[in-house]
This record gives sequence, structure tokens and C-alpha cells, in this order.
Amino acid sequence: MKIIAIGRNYAEHAKELNNPVPGVPVIFMKPDTALLKDNKPFYHPDFSEDIHHEIEIVIKISKEGKHVNEKFAQNYFEEIALGVDFTARDIQSRHKEKGLPWELAKAFDNSAPVSAFVPKTQFADLKNINFKLDVNGQSRQAGNTSNMLFSFEYIIAFVSKYITLKKGDLIYTGTPQGVAKVNVGDKLEGYLEDVKMLDFYIK
Repeated sequence: MKIIAIGRNYAEHAKELNNPVPGVPVIFMKPDTALLKDNKPFYHPDFSEDIHHEIEIVIKISKEGKHVNEKFAQNYFEEIALGVDFTARDIQSRHKEKGLPWELAKAFDNSAPVSAFVPKTQFADLKNINFKLDVNGQSRQAGNTSNMLFSFEYIIAFVSKYITLKKGDLIYTGTPQGVAKVNVGDKLEGYLEDVKMLDFYIK
């Protein structure tokens, strides 16, 4: 199983980090050791002073796909979840300045919390799903899939041109604006529409 993540898929998030709005998806990877399940606590690593939360909708690939046509891409996932792409922003910034890869900032252990998965058929329109993240009871990030630069189907088609997708692979589909630093003691709660999917602490 591999984790594929899409960067800068919401224009306002790209702008808040002073990044250009991309014309094609920005792709990076996380290893399976990044997964954090069952609302277990996230232990703040000592190698970063600036870990940011990035709330995202996650799709789970349901069958192998290579060079998938976008019009058939909906057949390659059946479930979605809510996830957080934790990012060591201080490390990322240093690496970006030098033109280096982001892996140390993105791929560290437990940097990819994910909720339980639910059938996509629970949602009337996959292009109109609300999701949000509250931190300590205060709204921090809120997004809607209608604002994605690249749809679930486009992402699947694009990625599968380069990387064979296999059953069980996860795709983190990008975060809306509002990313910010987390601190020890923070409580994070994530919602898909009005259903709480994530509920865990920073320790």
C-alpha cells in the first residue's frame, strides 16, 4: 500500500503559502509508516518546531489501474475518508529554499492520520462535499470539493499515467486554506459534512 498526496489542490491554500497555483497536480508520497489510525494521539516530533495540520479528503483505490481514462476513473474507488497531512513547515521551507525534495517534512512517522472509510454512495454529489477541521473547539479549516482544482477522477487519471495504482492505495486529495501550527495538548476534530470522523489529541 502506498500513500499518494496532492499538493496545492485548493487555490486559496496555494496563495496562503505564497505558492503558484499549479496547472497540473503536484504529487508527493508518504510511506505506509506515516499512517495513524483509530484516532490514536499524534506525538509531536522533536525535530520540528512548526508542525502544521492540513485536513484532506482521502480516497481509497479499489482495483488496480494504469493509464486510467478520466471518464472511467470513478470506477477505481468506492470509499472515502478524512485525513490529515501533517507537515513540518520549518523543514519544508528550508528544503524548498534549496530546491530539495520535501520528504523529511511530509513522510515522517504518523504524519498521515486517517479516519474510518465510508462508502462514496453516502454522498449525493462527490463534487459538493463539505469537510472541516476544528482545533480546540474552534473552526480552523473548512473546504468543499467543488473548490478542488483537480477532481478525484482527474487525479486518478493523472497519477495512473506515471504510477500504477493498486487496491488499497490511498490518495490524499489536497487541503483548503487555514493551515496552522499544532501544539501539544491540542484536540483535533474533523468532519465530513456533519459527521465527526476524526477526534484525537496532540501529545
